[in-house]
Amino acid sequence: MLWAFTANAQKEKYMVLEFVKVESDQLFDYIEFKDLMEKVYRQALNDGQITGWDFWALQSGASHSDFQYIMITYYDDPVKMMDGLDETKMIEYTKIAYPHLNDGQVVKLFENSLSMREMPMRLYMKEIVSTEDDFHMRPGVLASFDLMKAKEGNFAAYEKAEEEVFKPIHQKRIEQGLMGHWSLLRTALPLGTEAKSTHLTLNMYKDYMQFFNAQAYEDLDQTEADRRAVNEGLNSREQKWVYLATLENVVR
Repeated sequence: MLWAFTANAQKEKYMVLEFVKVESDQLFDYIEFKDLMEKVYRQALNDGQITGWDFWALQSGASHSDFQYIMITYYDDPVKMMDGLDETKMIEYTKIAYPHLNDGQVVKLFENSLSMREMPMRLYMKEIVSTEDDFHMRPGVLASFDLMKAKEGNFAAYEKAEEEVFKPIHQKRIEQGLMGHWSLLRTALPLGTEAKSTHLTLNMYKDYMQFFNAQAYEDLDQTEADRRAVNEGLNSREQKWVYLATLENVVR
């Protein structure tokens, strides 16, 4: 199923990003799990509990001993995001998705799927700015998840730089066919000064060809003032880590 970002451009968007670790001897079984989750989250979407769900496979940026997948669940309300989907609801949706199974079989299927994974990291985020585009989400889409930490005292300056300096750069790349979509997310929960990250940028590409073309692109029209603004923006934050991933399952 395709989904264009502009469809929900005016709505607030909240996301829970779950970084998933699966033991190597269970990777094959986990492929079945993600297909199960797609059916379950589709029921949650139909029930109005979520606005979408993605399943991404990491290509680079983390050791396989850390995690191999990223699941993103989308909400239109921060309370729904924090409440999440409890086990009772998930089992209820599993029953709807698999009507041929009895109650005992559904519970066993659900419990077995959860036992395969660990979640070493979970992020609660709110989208605060994004490009204007009609990018379509579908399996095979490539994205880089760039974890950022705004430097102490530079929180507002960093967000201003992303919106006023970097967003126009990404918008131009989209119009040139070098990128699909860009957005800036801010943590939705209060954090102390020792937090590992405060923001995340999502950079999306339709395929590897577009991704590598974007990496090779050099903006010859950039002025000295533009370069100074970019450098000031870069100096307002630390880029903690970059994860490259491909989209495998999508629910909208």
